[in-house]
Amino acid sequence: MRDLDKTAYDELPDGVLVVDDARVVVVFNPAAERLLGVGADTVVGRDFREVLPLVDEQGRDWWTCTDPYGGLPSRTRQPERRLQVSGGPAEGCDLMVTATYVREGSTLRRLVIGLRDTRARERQERNRADLVSTVAHELRSPLTSVKGFTATLLAKWDRFNDEQKKLMLTTVNADADRVTRLLSELLDVSRIDAGRLEMRRQVVDLPKAARRCVAGRVASGDPAERFVVEVEGELPEMWLDPDKIEQVFGNLVENALRHGEGTVTIVIRPAAELPGDETGGGAVVTVSDEGEGIPEETASRVFTRFWRGGKRRGGTGLGLYIVKGLVEAHNGTVEVGRAPGGGAQFRFVLPAGSPPFEV
Repeated sequence: MRDLDKTAYDELPDGVLVVDDARVVVVFNPAAERLLGVGADTVVGRDFREVLPLVDEQGRDWWTCTDPYGGLPSRTRQPERRLQVSGGPAEGCDLMVTATYVREGSTLRRLVIGLRDTRARERQERNRADLVSTVAHELRSPLTSVKGFTATLLAKWDRFNDEQKKLMLTTVNADADRVTRLLSELLDVSRIDAGRLEMRRQVVDLPKAARRCVAGRVASGDPAERFVVEVEGELPEMWLDPDKIEQVFGNLVENALRHGEGTVTIVIRPAAELPGDETGGGAVVTVSDEGEGIPEETASRVFTRFWRGGKRRGGTGLGLYIVKGLVEAHNGTVEVGRAPGGGAQFRFVLPAGSPPFEV
């Protein structure tokens, strides 16, 4: 066991105990300390059954039942199982427990025990259920519309004039776009959660991107006088992912229109020197409205999944979660506060970045 790198376990989010062939604990990582409420200095060197006494749903001693150092030598692991701590500071605590057997031939040299708080698993399951429920709800309406209009056109094509057919097909097209946006949001959430966002950096004109976003909203029917884009000062050369930046603008503007009132104002200005940015600059962007604003007690939940404000004005509640993920993928920050006019103000800061290759 002298060659075991004990520090490799320190940054793991799950608790880990490593037990040697003498059945004593040799590794007890910080996550395990938090879960069991004891320090590594009081645990290392003790018998693992004393450190982690576990019982199953019937109250049976888990280590007696599984007998890690006996039993069949072909065993390599114990699948995850919900167990309860039966002693010590964490007595009564429910944990998800896995065990991996590291063998040399038929001899067990190392037992690696993984621990996870059941509350984290339950939160994940609730999030999954919420996501499925939200997706099902959001998909039902446009798909019902698409099905209804296409079935009607196929069955009664000759009964409608060209104007009526155009109206129905326009509605079908808009609902298809809505489904596409929803699926794109789900893919974005999946990539953000998995840390798999791909960045394709190039020089981005932030004011131009903001004006393009506004032009798209005006083309879709929003009055042009409801938008103001202001640029203060000269921006540095910004190396960003243009698609993701346009998505950030789009989500923030849509949020202001959906949940706010009055004029939507976008202000872009150069940032002061930013920590950790070798270029020594960046940009600060604010998107504000003139609505009721966001109460301080709910501001901390704005960038979480499924937040839709108190009025429930439609949407999946994923837009601001995606905004946070995309901004942070650029090593930026985003926050929400109160606009000068009293509405909500979203402020994000982006480092100028650098080209992905030498030019």
